[in-house]
Amino acid sequence: MTQNLTPPRDSHSPAPPGHDCSPAPPGHDCPLCPRLVDYRLRNRAAFPDKFNGPVPSFGGLDARLLVVGLAPGLRGANFSGRPFTGDYAGDLLYATLLKFGFARGQYLERADDGLTLIGARITNAVRCVPPENKPTPEESHTCRPFLVDELAAMPNLRAIVALGSVSHTSVIRTFGLRQAAHPFGHAARHDLGTGVTLFDSYHCSRYNTNTGRLTDAMFEDVFRAVRLAVDA
Repeated sequence: MTQNLTPPRDSHSPAPPGHDCSPAPPGHDCPLCPRLVDYRLRNRAAFPDKFNGPVPSFGGLDARLLVVGLAPGLRGANFSGRPFTGDYAGDLLYATLLKFGFARGQYLERADDGLTLIGARITNAVRCVPPENKPTPEESHTCRPFLVDELAAMPNLRAIVALGSVSHTSVIRTFGLRQAAHPFGHAARHDLGTGVTLFDSYHCSRYNTNTGRLTDAMFEDVFRAVRLAVDA
């Protein structure tokens, strides 16, 4: 990695069972982004029984695949505490991971459903839920050190799937590469120069699937190529 960023640490952040929280994730009361902190506090008041904090990554650091999403959904990962768990995006993502052997078990839209990942890990470019599902560029930049640390701690990494252009940009900048030389495009591949290949996909959101921008077949084609890459 070309960046040397040191985010604040909080070793007392809670996480749902089954999460690997090394390297240290943002604390449950991470103060770095004022707008996201304000939104978090409002959600804690409105939904006191939900997770409402920076969502930890899911899966082992020994994984060969890392899936990078945009940010937690309000009633999905922000409620459940597990990436892509509890909303439509998770329905499609986990079904696809199961189909291509990157997961085992049954996805039941909750963090304690017993589903496990096989050679895969899931994280988000921005760890806290943003208003209207839209983090600002500054918030993406502020949260990037956590992605830097995570990638540096994955010795077996061979492939990254970026779900959407914001996630793509965060990965490219994490590797210190020029955005213009690596434009986002569905099913595009980018050699990151470290033995890791970046695969782009439109985000598996309900909006993208309802409008036909992303079909199940298009999404599966990306992961079919990823399966071949990590098995090579």
